[in-house]
Amino acid sequence: MAEIAAQPRVHIRHQRFRMRAWIRTRLWAQVLTGMMLGFAIGIVLGPDTGWLTPETSEAVGRWLALPGQIFLGLIAMVLVPLIFTSIVGGLTNAGSGADLRAVGLRLAGFILATTVAAAWIGVALAQWIKPGAGMVGALARPGGPDVADLPEPSASPFDGARAPDIIAGILPSNPAAAITQGDMLAVVVLAILVGLAILQVDREKTAPFLRLLDALLSIAMEIVKWAMFLAPFAVFGLMAQLVMRIGLGTVAGMSAYVGTVLLGLALLMLLYLVIVTVVARVQPFTFLKDAAGTLLLAFSTSSSSAIMPMTMSTARIMGTPSAIANIVVPLGATMNMAGTALYQSVAILFLAQMAGVELSLPQIMLITGTLVASSIGAPGTPGVSIAILVSVAAGFGIPVEGMVIILGVDRLLDMSRTSVNVTGDLVACMSLRHVLDAKTLQAA
Repeated sequence: MAEIAAQPRVHIRHQRFRMRAWIRTRLWAQVLTGMMLGFAIGIVLGPDTGWLTPETSEAVGRWLALPGQIFLGLIAMVLVPLIFTSIVGGLTNAGSGADLRAVGLRLAGFILATTVAAAWIGVALAQWIKPGAGMVGALARPGGPDVADLPEPSASPFDGARAPDIIAGILPSNPAAAITQGDMLAVVVLAILVGLAILQVDREKTAPFLRLLDALLSIAMEIVKWAMFLAPFAVFGLMAQLVMRIGLGTVAGMSAYVGTVLLGLALLMLLYLVIVTVVARVQPFTFLKDAAGTLLLAFSTSSSSAIMPMTMSTARIMGTPSAIANIVVPLGATMNMAGTALYQSVAILFLAQMAGVELSLPQIMLITGTLVASSIGAPGTPGVSIAILVSVAAGFGIPVEGMVIILGVDRLLDMSRTSVNVTGDLVACMSLRHVLDAKTLQAA
């Protein structure tokens, strides 16, 4: 009888051992565990329970988020060399000029089409649900962030007369400054120009430079590997800090706005799954299973740039050749921001509805075009959408003060749209993996 009674305990111990081993060997499981624990700790120590004063809660949240800050700092430290070496290496290994044109044109078409579609999904949902209609006068409520804490408007609405200056300004006139300042768009343009120039120069002359870049890439990836050990702790701390700051009450009070954005992101995700099924011939369940770990980390860090190395690795595991992944993912982390465009479309109309500002269809089209252009060139870092929204809202006469209402839930929505943006990068890789001819792919 004793042996029979001991069997369940042995079985339970065996299951616990298997669970620990499973979590230790799977990064996405560690990330998910850290996320759930962080959410629970955030609720316990957050404003809803009242156990800590706001000042103490903020201090504790900063300490909990320290591993996350170190994680993001390590990634940011190697981000510029990682993007530069990946793009140059991808271009030099991609084959002929015809192959590069095929990849570039299709990628540009994919980014433009999905970003415009995402923006109009956001417009349609915001006009249908009207999440801001029931919050007229909400700006008079006390509490919340102060208007002085908002980013200063840094740009005016798009003006066609300024288009030549804007296009010329894309070229990095001072590459050293672009690298030191972390201007990712300038780094991408510089890497593309250097990669194309290498293809036109004698291979023997460029071989030492390419070996140097290969060594630099290996060093950067090693540092990224160190950072990934911190990922579960980073996710735990960042999630706990988020919940401690905003509280569940803030999210509930903004349920119409949050629900509209999340519904739009879900529809965009569905569009991506249709594309990967029809174009890449990959089953949606298989795609989501392979991408789950990367998407969870994207959700946790709110930065498509920070997890770019993991995105490239996932794309290769899914069958994307390195020559494609090394080009598409860095470009996508900088320019493929369909989720951001959708969020901004909903947010700008939410602000207009809340302020009672009536926008005509031509005005909505102009605002949407401005947001699409801003999204494509936006850095893949947390919080950048707020600065863009302030600039666009101020330029079109929408009260900037309304931004204080959505600041509380921006982090949650930032996490969600980053996951969708990274999904778009992986879908682009899967859709373009058959562009190069078989001989080129074998060489890569």
